[in-house]
Order: sequence, then C-alpha cells, then structure tokens
Amino acid sequence: MQTTIYYNERDRHLLSKVDIKARKERKSRSAVILSVLEEYFEHNNKKLGEILLDMGALSSHNLERGLNLQQRKFADKLLGEILLSEGMVSSDALDRALMVQGKIE
Repeated sequence: MQTTIYYNERDRHLLSKVDIKARKERKSRSAVILSVLEEYFEHNNKKLGEILLDMGALSSHNLERGLNLQQRKFADKLLGEILLSEGMVSSDALDRALMVQGKIE
C-alpha cells in the first residue's frame, strides 16, 4: 500500500518530532506516521461516521442523513451499508474506515 501525505511549513515541527522518533525506534518516517495514526484511532474507539468525517470521505450533512435513515427506515442495517447504498460514501473509503476501526483487515 502506498500513502501520500502532503504538508506545508506549518507542519515542519511535527515532522521533526516524527523524524526524532523514527531515528530512536529505527523506523522509517512513514512507519512512524502510520503507527501514530493507528494508535490514535485504536485508543479513541471512534465510530465509523467519525472516522469517515476525519478522512474527508463523508460530509457532516450526509452523516446526519445516514443516521436518520438508519433510525427511521433501516434499523436492521449497519451505517456503512446505508451510506454505501445511498451513494454517500465510496466502497474504498468505507473499506479504509473499517480497517482503521479494526472491523476488517
């Protein structure tokens, strides 16, 4: 898997901390960034909608719409299924969010 992260001058202080941690742990910069992200999401027990919002894959309006549909119409369906079937989120984004959440590998 390949991930591209864009940053600017304001992020330089964070990247210097990542580089220090990478040298200390003898890891690559990307490995440190991924471990920090993994730790963040694992320890926060975020819900699927929150993860999709954080990823920028779902708007807060569509999250609210999906939750309302789940409550009123599709009580037996998972939120991810509703968001996907209503075209509010892509299958790739849903898969990534579920991986972050630890629901799939």
